[in-house]
Amino acid sequence: MTDSTVFDFKAGKVPLLISIPHLGRIIPDDLLDDYTDVARTVADTDWHLDQLYDFAAQAGAAVLSARVSRYVIDLNRPPSGESLYPGQTTTGLCPTETFRGESLYADGNAPSPEAITERLGTFHAPYHAKLRETLDALKAEFGQVLLWEAHSIASVLPRLFDGRLPDLNLGTNAGRSCAPQILDAVTATLGNQPFTWVANGRFKGGYITREFGRPEEGIHAIQLEMCQSTYMSESAPFAYRADLAERVKPVVENMVKAALDAMQRLPR
Repeated sequence: MTDSTVFDFKAGKVPLLISIPHLGRIIPDDLLDDYTDVARTVADTDWHLDQLYDFAAQAGAAVLSARVSRYVIDLNRPPSGESLYPGQTTTGLCPTETFRGESLYADGNAPSPEAITERLGTFHAPYHAKLRETLDALKAEFGQVLLWEAHSIASVLPRLFDGRLPDLNLGTNAGRSCAPQILDAVTATLGNQPFTWVANGRFKGGYITREFGRPEEGIHAIQLEMCQSTYMSESAPFAYRADLAERVKPVVENMVKAALDAMQRLPR
């Protein structure tokens, strides 16, 4: 399997990389028989984020997005499989259940340790290598670089969190993955808009944000986990809702622009 079957990549011309590691819907044909009918719906995809973030590519950002489903391997989990939220319910590196607790694999077909190792090499490693290559190149050219981790999730998932999630959930690994001026600039855009938000609440940033965000080295990472109810239907067939998206898209664009502008004002 080649890199082009693992991810899509568009090069940029500004010091900004948009990463969408859960956009993928592909379960490879040689694995498909192992999965349940529920799994084949790939319901926990971060649907349509390439469409929602099309402003970024138009503005010159690099965009890296997965093609393979998180049900095969979660590109936003550490290779070790350790939990990013100890004591809380979450899904693993090669998840065996959906966010709602439904089985992804037919009985006895969950991946073995050897299969997980193979998936790490085939899918996880190439995505992360492209992240590193792109961030290093942009940093070398511009002195500093912003990594924006784009995610979305159903607004109500009792297995994972209580009640309804705020519409916009910003994560900076509790302040460790980017300069504080960047998060301050982002939250300053949220005072006069219709969506609820929180910073470093239930979602503080996944593995990519935590692993690559090194502000002391000039790499700043911030994650946005947004409720899918802000731009799409949360039930199958998970349709994009332009009438909703036109309200939230300018809010997201303003956040990204504010983050990039704040980073570019930092001393090198």
